[in-house]
Amino acid sequence: MSGEAPAPEEQARANFYGLLARLFYAPPDRELLETLAVAGELAAEGGGSPLALAWTELRRAAAAADPEAVREEYETVFVGTGKAEVTLYTGAYTARNASHNPLVDIRGYLAAHQLARREEASEPEDHIAALCDVMRHLVASADVAAQREFFEKYLSPASGPLCNAVIQCERAAFYGHVVRFAKMFFVLEHSAFEMD
Repeated sequence: MSGEAPAPEEQARANFYGLLARLFYAPPDRELLETLAVAGELAAEGGGSPLALAWTELRRAAAAADPEAVREEYETVFVGTGKAEVTLYTGAYTARNASHNPLVDIRGYLAAHQLARREEASEPEDHIAALCDVMRHLVASADVAAQREFFEKYLSPASGPLCNAVIQCERAAFYGHVVRFAKMFFVLEHSAFEMD
């Protein structure tokens, strides 16, 4: 990675991946909700795009959200008692058969690229938050080939089914907005990688 500051659009991509990692890892606290609520709109040229509209809706949802209600929603939808209504582990959406464990593949990729789970992280590497965090790191490193490979192998195949599962979950109110934004962002990323 060079000492140059990343281009604004690359910094924005890294920031969005970081935000999604944070929102999927744990429910947002009051400070994060307030920060989201006052975040700026997307660039004027994308103002009417599906991504910009989803961003606006997420900001509005954050402005109206009660942190305790969002915490309860997160725990009900993603943690649950016994079995969660929706799993945030991407292996559940990408396993080809009973003997295929996508988590092993992800760990192999991370080891080959000298990346590892943080010691304080309690979730396995196939958690959607972990995948978004890896993408944040890869965008910051400016390695487009590594970004494309990781995104297409591990994030893209699971993101659509995961986002759809949350959208279809009746108890996902605030997180319905989170995944609508995430889904539009991932679609845009997929399109950009296809054009490169």
